[in-house]
Amino acid sequence: MRGLAGKAILVTGSSTGIGFAMAERLVAEGCKVQIHGRDQAEVDAAVAKLGAATIGTIGDLAEPATAHAIVDATVKAFGRIDGLVNNAGIYPRGSIGTTTAAFFDHVFAINTRAPLLCAEAAIAAFRLQKSGGSIVTVGSINAWCGQADLTVYSMSKGALMTMTRNLADALGPERIRANQLNVGWTFTANEDATQQREGRKPGWQNELPAVFAPTGRIMQPEEIAAHTAFWLSDDSAPVSGQIYEAEQFPVIGRSRAQIS
Repeated sequence: MRGLAGKAILVTGSSTGIGFAMAERLVAEGCKVQIHGRDQAEVDAAVAKLGAATIGTIGDLAEPATAHAIVDATVKAFGRIDGLVNNAGIYPRGSIGTTTAAFFDHVFAINTRAPLLCAEAAIAAFRLQKSGGSIVTVGSINAWCGQADLTVYSMSKGALMTMTRNLADALGPERIRANQLNVGWTFTANEDATQQREGRKPGWQNELPAVFAPTGRIMQPEEIAAHTAFWLSDDSAPVSGQIYEAEQFPVIGRSRAQIS
């Protein structure tokens, strides 16, 4: 895609899953990529697989200082930062009847505060470079309403939509773009483990009803990675402030006949 080769990109939560697929795609596009995760062994394995165009750093995004630290590490390693992918997040189950203040604070610290702090640090770097830049934040289709057992998670992703539009509106004159991917149901090792823990049998991803997978299959991480690369690239410029549903069906306004 246009304008990606040589760019320095930080992808949070990129040692495994969708984040790793994003990093892999960006390396294939000629980018230099900062791999981030919480587990040293997973980060090391990702860097070893993706090669010399990557560096790795660990950090817990529940800690406010981590956001600036990983952006600083990207600039130190590559001399600059051109793009940020706010991918890291958690999705613990919890309904309104089981939510506690501590649970709320933990989910929002990682899913909402950390993307804001990462964006803050990246924007400061973009301004020092006088370069413009691109921020892609990974949300969820649950941001529009969400499941009954994902109340706080859905709220945390909904807040990101407002953040994305606000940043885009404020930063457009500086050529700093902000867009959001609201990702639908995607198969990863973590999602597989979650679904089996909740009672689904191995291979569940191949037997989804058409209401969830009208194309006959679940989405794959590399497909989400392709959309991410597009929104980081010049091919999507100068578009900013958009909430983009990466899903197999219309998320808003879907016919009740389709979901009943």
